[in-house]
Amino acid sequence: MARTPWSLSGALRGMFAKRTIDETTWDDLEVALIGADFGPSVTEEIIDDLRAKVDRYRTTDPKDLQRMLQESIEERLSKFDPTLKLTERPAVVLVVGVNGVGKTTTIGKFAKFVRNYGRTVVVGAADTFRAAAVEQLATWAERAGADLVRPQQQGQDPASVAFQTVEKAKRDGTEIVIIDTAGRLQTKTGLMDELGKIRRVIEKQAPIAEVLLVLDATTGQNGLSQAQAFLEVAGITGLVITKLDGSAKGGFVLAVQEKTGLPIKLIGQGEGIGDLTGFTPHVFAQNLVG
Repeated sequence: MARTPWSLSGALRGMFAKRTIDETTWDDLEVALIGADFGPSVTEEIIDDLRAKVDRYRTTDPKDLQRMLQESIEERLSKFDPTLKLTERPAVVLVVGVNGVGKTTTIGKFAKFVRNYGRTVVVGAADTFRAAAVEQLATWAERAGADLVRPQQQGQDPASVAFQTVEKAKRDGTEIVIIDTAGRLQTKTGLMDELGKIRRVIEKQAPIAEVLLVLDATTGQNGLSQAQAFLEVAGITGLVITKLDGSAKGGFVLAVQEKTGLPIKLIGQGEGIGDLTGFTPHVFAQNLVG
């Protein structure tokens, strides 16, 4: 399998090529995991677990350690269910996140991802305060083959755009509704008020299937702290990690699941409209360790 830019395999190649496991092996592994943004506590837990396994199986072969590392990461990732819950009709998905994380492009890619499964999609441009965001979303929706409901004027109440989008889906029999939301709200109270209003008007017509928080892998732990208000008030059901292609921070994927207690449901690793995929722990761990 081709090595991805966020893979650990480059950093670990020399370590796994050695003849035996020694103390420098553990130092090198710690440096690699910290560098990949696993975070200090997850790194320590993984290394403690691997030391115990190496002792238990009395192995000195770095190839065994490589396999154990992959299994350990996969096991931890698999504690969370990455399945998208899209069985309602229409299935309404709210997409939230701070500006700059790739939220608008992610919505376009997500629309294409769903269209690839033969589903009909309508996108609601409820980030009404940025005209550029609406135009960008319109371009991505067209490329994805999705309908778009745009604000009738700049600054239109986001909740009314969300309402019109769900209304159109119900009228047309559209299966999936994806709602963009504002990424820049100055206070937690403002965020809670706006998202609360959007939820209330949608839920008068249909249940909300998913609330997905978009995070930028290149910002790692900093991005997580920026998104804290969304985590606290938005009723997040899953995470989307973007920009993994430009990041050596693959460990962030594990760290963010464990810190938030939320599953990663989608990952983006490329600029193309087809570069958003469902998250599979086994494949991810295999790619990460190499």
